[in-house]
Parts: sequence; C-alpha cells; structure tokens
Amino acid sequence: MQQPHLFGPDRTFTQPIVWLTLLIMIAFHVGAIAALFMFSWKPFLVAMLLWWIAGGFGIGMGYHRLLTHRGYKTPKWMEYLLTICATLTLEGGPIFWVATHRKHHQNTDKEGDPHSPGEGALWAHVGWLITGETMHNDAAELLPYVPDLRKDKFHVWISKWHWIPITTLGLALLIFGGWPYLFWGIFFRTVLGLHSTWLVNSATHMWGSRRFPTHDTSRNSFWVALLTFGEGWHNNHHAHPQSSRHGLAWYEFDPNWYGISALRFFGLAWDVKARSLHPEPEPVATAAGL
Repeated sequence: MQQPHLFGPDRTFTQPIVWLTLLIMIAFHVGAIAALFMFSWKPFLVAMLLWWIAGGFGIGMGYHRLLTHRGYKTPKWMEYLLTICATLTLEGGPIFWVATHRKHHQNTDKEGDPHSPGEGALWAHVGWLITGETMHNDAAELLPYVPDLRKDKFHVWISKWHWIPITTLGLALLIFGGWPYLFWGIFFRTVLGLHSTWLVNSATHMWGSRRFPTHDTSRNSFWVALLTFGEGWHNNHHAHPQSSRHGLAWYEFDPNWYGISALRFFGLAWDVKARSLHPEPEPVATAAGL
C-alpha cells in the first residue's frame, strides 16, 4: 500500500474546536509541567505504578485486547476491574474507546478512519479529539460498533460516568499524599499515558518496520511498545487483530501479553487467542525513523 502524505493536508483546526476537550487537555499539560517543580521520588514512583495500572492493565489488557478484540475471556468482575483501570487514563469510557478503535480497524487509513495520519500527523495524534465532530459514547455513528457493550449495564453506566474513578483517585492522592502526589499521580501520569496511546495512532502508522504486508500503513515500533506496555507492535496487531499476543517474537517486549498469560495461569483467563512466529519471518520493509 502506498504511504499516505503524512504531514498534510492536516485536518486539525480546519473544523470547529471542541473547547471542553481542548481546555481539559491544556489544564492537564499545565499540571504535568507543574509536577516537575515538585519532584520527589515517592510521588514519582506512585505515578509510574499508576501509569502501568491504567495504561497496561486498563487500556492494553482491558479496553484493547479484551473488550475491543475479544482476544480472551475473563470473569465479569475482572473485566469490570480492568475497565475501571482504563478510565483512569482520561481516554473516555469503554463504549467510546472500543467503538472508535473498531471503526479504525474497519477503515484503517481510508475514508472513515477516525485518526489516520493520511490526514496529517497532528490530526492522527490529537487533532481528531480537539477539533471536528466530537464522538461521545452515545453518538449514533458509534453505537453499531458496540452491540455487545450496549447490552451490559455496567459498561453503559461507566461509559457515562467514566470521570468518577479518576476524580476519586485524585482526591485520595491529595488527602493522603498531598499536592506532589496529586500532580504526579494524576496530571503528569495522565499526560504521559495519553501521548503514549496517541503515538499508537500516529507514530506506528508512520515509522517502524513491517513484518506483514497488511493493506494499511501499520508498523512495529519498539519505542512505542515500551511506552504502551506492548501496544507498539502495531503491524503484528493489524495482521492478527484478535491475537492477545502482540509481541510475536521473543525479543518483542509485550508486558500486556505477560499479564494475560498470568491471568491464564491463575485460571482467570481462557479461550486465549495468541499468534506466534514459527518460524519468524524477516521484516518485509523498513521505514526511516525507528
């Protein structure tokens, strides 16, 4: 597939600004910068732990590999726990997140892709969220993508009230730890997690290696995998979207897969769909910039 024109025309700010989203993003980025001026090891380590819980357990294992692609099954209480972890990322509720990602897979790098870099690198990274038509969890265009989640009362409820867990966590950090814990555990950690996830939408469709000749621009990126606990092996994922294992080779770092494997070991995951390489093929192409 021909590589799209990645740096323009960029759709960002060509449509009305979503002011609420933009102002929240600005506030969190200001808070993340403020955290740097009150550095302390304990708040920093708490933030790193929360980053892993929210981004790894929540987004990677929960929203992505479980709810979106149904790459494995787990007890409902575990599914709901992973969902709550995911809401701590400020990336919305499960109906919005899952529907958007399923729509991305259906229309990858084509008309209808919510965040294709073919419409600009900034658009793919964050522009699609802060300008244009806001896609809420009850948007008519998203509902057909999540018939399974719409039947689940918990997922419907948490999709509407997804801000409650992160707000509760913020209050707890402030009360029991003080301002440094709030700024590191909420603002800095959230901004780091947001940009890490957004890099999967932008960077892994622009730079990296391609093991599989998929009909899109998906690429494998080691450094994005490090930031997302294994979600950066994007070409592997687009070639085998239902596989719970994204790092197909032994050297492809994939903590989210290790977490799912641990759940299976303890009897908390079953029907695990996992692709592996036997033998491992050589990458078919490489883009500059990895």
